[in-house]
Amino acid sequence: MTLPSASAPSARPSRGGRAAAAARGPLPAAREPGRVLEPPPGLGDWRARVRRDPQHFLRLCAHLDCTPDIWALHDWSAWLTPFSRKGGRRFETTFFLCCLREPPPVFPDLVEVVDCQWSSPSEATESFTSKEIWFAPPQFYEIRRLENFASLSDLHKFCLDHELEEVERWMPITLVTADGMMHLLPGDEMYLEDSNFLENLMSTEKKNAEIMKEGKKFHRVVIYSRHDYNIHVTVQSKHKHVYPKNYVVSKSRL
Repeated sequence: MTLPSASAPSARPSRGGRAAAAARGPLPAAREPGRVLEPPPGLGDWRARVRRDPQHFLRLCAHLDCTPDIWALHDWSAWLTPFSRKGGRRFETTFFLCCLREPPPVFPDLVEVVDCQWSSPSEATESFTSKEIWFAPPQFYEIRRLENFASLSDLHKFCLDHELEEVERWMPITLVTADGMMHLLPGDEMYLEDSNFLENLMSTEKKNAEIMKEGKKFHRVVIYSRHDYNIHVTVQSKHKHVYPKNYVVSKSRL
């Protein structure tokens, strides 16, 4: 919990920014990044109780005499798992963003979360390309999107200014190529507007470089290998959000 900010981002079904803001009620007067409360004694026991019965979370709040600051959570983006095969598991995930004055303490449950690392966008990118960590394409896209902001205060101001805008929900279209694949995103010239109904992989015998030479209107993640992603964006963003800058990995680093 935080005061007056919130804990680590979570995932839930996507709702538009206006609907989410309305559901939270009037915004509090304080609009600065918050600070984190100290974890309660017996955190492990409380975690186990809440898992058994979510009503225990309300009892925890009463015990600590605090209220979760849900206004500190900013809807950032929403992604749908692209089609890969019939019967494959697919998810709808919403990314939230929360700005805090200092990194909060983290206590992994060793079940869903086994470790935690705080990194800047550039540090996270370096760890990814050096094969220290791995990101799925949506996570890498979001890390590169955060690179647009020079400071936490810039990012926090953007979130406040953007909170009533609609949150886009994207489902990438997978194009399998001769030497990798592409994840095509809305606005790309090869993106199918009826993508929600696409139940077959797109494929081509051409290589990634050949396809890139043929187009001009890009919004895509080009994948060569597990740790070699390029991002190409030439389209304008919608709903006043920001898109990442073009990012191409130098082959000398691979």
